[in-house]
Amino acid sequence: MKINLRLFFLGLFLALASLSEAQENTSMPAPLLSDTVRYQNLTSPYHTTLTFFYNLQEDHYHPQIASKTLNLPSGFEGSPEKLAVKLKQIIDGMGVYVEMDEVPNDPNYVDSTRNFQSKFFIDSNRLPRVFLEKDGQQWKFSKFTVSQIDQLHKETYPYGTDKLLNLLPQIGHEEYLGLHLWQLVGIFILVLFVFSAHKLFTFIVDRVLFYVLERFGYGKVAEKYLLPVARIVSIYLIVLLLDIFIRVLQLPIEIVSWITIILNAAKPFIITIVFYKLADVLSAYFERQAEKTHSNLDDQLVPLVRKTLKAFIIIIGSLFILRDGLQLDIIPFLTGLSIGGLAFALAAQDTIKNFFGSIMIFIDKPFQVGDWITSGDVDGTVEEVGFRSTRVRTFRNSLMYIPNGKIADATIDNHGLRHYRRFYSTVTITYDTPPELINIFVEGLREIVVNHPNTRKDYYNVYFNNMSAYSLDIMFYIFFEVPTWPQELHARHEVLIQIVKLAKKLGVNFAFPTQTLHMDTFPEKEGWNPVYEKDMGKYRNKLEEFIKSDIGKGSN
Repeated sequence: MKINLRLFFLGLFLALASLSEAQENTSMPAPLLSDTVRYQNLTSPYHTTLTFFYNLQEDHYHPQIASKTLNLPSGFEGSPEKLAVKLKQIIDGMGVYVEMDEVPNDPNYVDSTRNFQSKFFIDSNRLPRVFLEKDGQQWKFSKFTVSQIDQLHKETYPYGTDKLLNLLPQIGHEEYLGLHLWQLVGIFILVLFVFSAHKLFTFIVDRVLFYVLERFGYGKVAEKYLLPVARIVSIYLIVLLLDIFIRVLQLPIEIVSWITIILNAAKPFIITIVFYKLADVLSAYFERQAEKTHSNLDDQLVPLVRKTLKAFIIIIGSLFILRDGLQLDIIPFLTGLSIGGLAFALAAQDTIKNFFGSIMIFIDKPFQVGDWITSGDVDGTVEEVGFRSTRVRTFRNSLMYIPNGKIADATIDNHGLRHYRRFYSTVTITYDTPPELINIFVEGLREIVVNHPNTRKDYYNVYFNNMSAYSLDIMFYIFFEVPTWPQELHARHEVLIQIVKLAKKLGVNFAFPTQTLHMDTFPEKEGWNPVYEKDMGKYRNKLEEFIKSDIGKGSN
């Protein structure tokens, strides 16, 4: 059906060629009337659209006929021809390329998406205020569209078109590469202007902005983070200027439509890059704040926040590029994404559980990086907390990956949060040690605890506690005030060295499992058992000497 109608109108064009009348051109030089063909038909959206665009083409320019497609209000006193030209400039300036094959050719067309109204939109996304509607038996641009032409023209050309279009065409209308000479000169001027603006913005950013920030003490931050963002912002400003002034050149719609797509896609793309860079600036601020806290779990949280923020920025930026740049309807995409997201959530519920488990770890802070934790079969030092799992270095030097969801539900014994580290041992001495010497030895052990810099002074227990099968047992129960296990081992080493030195100084023998055969002492040979002096004052003098010398010198 469409093919027959097109053949019919093609014949109509040839027939009307002989009936051409003189028409006055109001905006650009008109071609010879003998070479023109007039066409006017308003019976359907297709015919009205064809009438409008056909009679505003350069080779057959009849704005009087094109203005017939406007549904002018009663008492209109302006120039219909100028309104028609402005409307054409609006459509071209917005880069809207009308595919005639997609325009309905039904005189009784109704828009089923808008409650079956007799309306047809040229482009509902970019030009929602421009549409045709049926008026009696004719299709015309609506009265609302006519009332919005002046406003739309100001929005499309904020700096106007009249002055520049009156100046540039005077250069010449010779055609080169399908463009007029004045359009080529305008492109050259525009490129020169964009290049000069880029140099100006770069100078302002690199010299002025950096100098100001350096004066306030933010030189390193400006050089590493802010200057790259500022340079990208300058590129965005250039794209905005190019988007405004490229329309004034009135280039062919085939070219303008592609340029418009590129510029519309470039704007959200550049904004996405700006926010992507700003995420690094925000992360740098968070890192400085995390350094002020005692918990190093915040140091792991900053990379997690940075990655999440950048992923969110990329997703949102991609949606804006698809919507504003490529003019795609993202609503069905988002709807399908929500349905697919539900299916994905059901399939990946363990992964989502682990993700929220990691969030709970960062909120509750049951441990931090470097802590020694115990939870079930897990026993080791925390190395890293990620999106899905936590890495724990065991004491076998192996690396365990525990899902965060499991850790969030488990009971965790955090040894790293201990204020004191308990040390319990039994000092065994031989049975032949005199009671008075035992008291002196125990007193010396307590002095070791009191004088050590890393022991708890308000609570410790050192007592003669038990009499076992082969030894006299002294309970040695103390606490170390150290943050890490290696420091605890070092403190243990120092205390045990002091105990050995004290025993050697006092002549106290440590007991160990033995069997002793007692024999009479021969006059010519002494026995194996030590002979203790009855005067305990000598041992007390030795203890005081040990306290002043050996304990004061430390373990070395």
